[in-house]
Amino acid sequence: MDLPLREARPEDSAGLAPHREDLCSKIKEQKIVVDELSNLKKNRKVYRQQQNSNIFFLADRTEMLSESKNILDELKKEYQEIENSEKTKIKK
Repeated sequence: MDLPLREARPEDSAGLAPHREDLCSKIKEQKIVVDELSNLKKNRKVYRQQQNSNIFFLADRTEMLSESKNILDELKKEYQEIENSEKTKIKK
């Protein structure tokens, strides 16, 4: 589950709203992935899709869960940075 993260540019306020909406949808998707992986039985197999391909490889469920949680944390952090930059612009 490698999601590309785009850099937020605080000086580009017109581009922040679509970027924030994009982040919201990515966060929702990632929450679903984490929830699904968390609720799998221990003996279930998990596959990872090869990037830019239709090939899947067997992956470790706990590694995938950990990686998915890290991605979710990064997305939340990026979203929070956008929110904070917008709040500071409003105060100025």
